[in-house]
Amino acid sequence: MMTLRKLALASIIAASVVPGESHAQANYPERVVRMIVPAPAGGQTDVMARLIAQKIQQPLGQSVIIDNRPGAGGALAARAAASAEPDGYTLFYGNTSTLAVIPAVAKNPGYDPVRNFDPVASVSESYTILVVHPAFPAQSIRDFLSYARAHPGKLNYAHAGAGNVTHLIGEMFRSLAGIDFVAVPHKGGNESVQSVLAQQVDFAFESPVILLSLIREGKLRALAVTSAKRQPEIPDVPSMVESGITDFVATLLTGIVTPAPAPSAIITKLNAVINQSLRGADMNDLVVKFGSQVRVGTPAAFASFLAGETQKWRKIAQQAGVSVD
Repeated sequence: MMTLRKLALASIIAASVVPGESHAQANYPERVVRMIVPAPAGGQTDVMARLIAQKIQQPLGQSVIIDNRPGAGGALAARAAASAEPDGYTLFYGNTSTLAVIPAVAKNPGYDPVRNFDPVASVSESYTILVVHPAFPAQSIRDFLSYARAHPGKLNYAHAGAGNVTHLIGEMFRSLAGIDFVAVPHKGGNESVQSVLAQQVDFAFESPVILLSLIREGKLRALAVTSAKRQPEIPDVPSMVESGITDFVATLLTGIVTPAPAPSAIITKLNAVINQSLRGADMNDLVVKFGSQVRVGTPAAFASFLAGETQKWRKIAQQAGVSVD
């Protein structure tokens, strides 16, 4: 008799809880949504996040506020997002660095992007460009490799700090091209590029946002892009793949995740409104202006891409012995 009473009570509790949860999901969001951004206000990452937040407010029927958390290359923001309630009311505007590279190189990143986050929607995809000073004796990747092999260990390249994605791209180049050179850490992408301009280093991999105007003005020479194919912004510059380094593809993704385990119905709703915002002409124009392309897709496709990126960068970091505290 007691067992039957317990079963009946459990059924009543279950019946009262599940409809409440279903109601909350069906009426999501019922309060303000917060988007954590791993960058200070005013920069490219912040501008993109704010525009997306603005675009999705109307279809969601609630305000989406930006919470800027710069520091530690984005790890501080990622940790804050990972520790939030998994109810869909906290979003994290992540990128390749925060969702793949930092976990691959940090001894204790403080979060696990696969275990702590549910992918919601990819936003954009970009690439880097290998550039040299115009005085450097190479007009192509083939020329560059010949020169590097004739001068083993003599060349040096600038990257934006130990464990930064540009650091790992350089190590990827070292491994796949079979050449040797010296890595020179800098405080950021702009400083790296200045070192190439001043001929203090021989080459760098950096974002098109920083490089395109310098390439067009003839102040830097672009030898290759790290995307799988040529890019419309610089159609005369071949890809690494086209230049003979067949496995060299390094793209930079941004996207939105939420603390796990979030309700699937909420993820589906967020994915739909974010994808719709990305299809607008103004959003597309801004993404292109930042040297990227809009990437619309499902949460499953985003999850698959992130899993592959995490594995790739972890392997490169391990092979190169790159590790940061």
